[in-house]
Amino acid sequence: MTRLTELAAVYAQFSLLAFGGANAVLPEMQRQVVDVHHWMTARDFAALFALAQAAPGPNMMVVSLIGFRVAGIAGALVTTASVLTPSSILTLIVSRVWYRFKDAPLRKALQAGLQPVSIGLIMASAALLIKSTSVDAAAATVTVLTAVLFLATKLHPMLILGGAAIAGAIGLVG
Repeated sequence: MTRLTELAAVYAQFSLLAFGGANAVLPEMQRQVVDVHHWMTARDFAALFALAQAAPGPNMMVVSLIGFRVAGIAGALVTTASVLTPSSILTLIVSRVWYRFKDAPLRKALQAGLQPVSIGLIMASAALLIKSTSVDAAAATVTVLTAVLFLATKLHPMLILGGAAIAGAIGLVG
């Protein structure tokens, strides 16, 4: 298979598994990109994810960045189309039935069951990124402190991230 075909096959699968967005399949995406296909290192993957999160736009931008890193503009187009097309087609087909049964107990139960699945997948993504980016004790400390501040205070997220950035800029991390 060519690299573009491999990218299309991998990202079409993610399209159908990504309950909760691209972040929900991040651990498997990282496994495929780093461990299975060896397209980049875990640190490179984490850096692309961080870049995608820092940029305005959808959280699935990481898909396009990975495609670009692996196969240039064609790779970005292939990964983006592959991750959008299957789920969009499935959504079109299912939405008619889903709307018809909007008050059905089975639908409500299904939605209630998918919420913890999505949350669990996103938490696994967070754990993977922490593991990939906490390369030393100082980086791990900043990560843990940042997470605690996010969860335990009402500080604006940009203040917390700014503090972490300052820690890196003055040499406390890195």
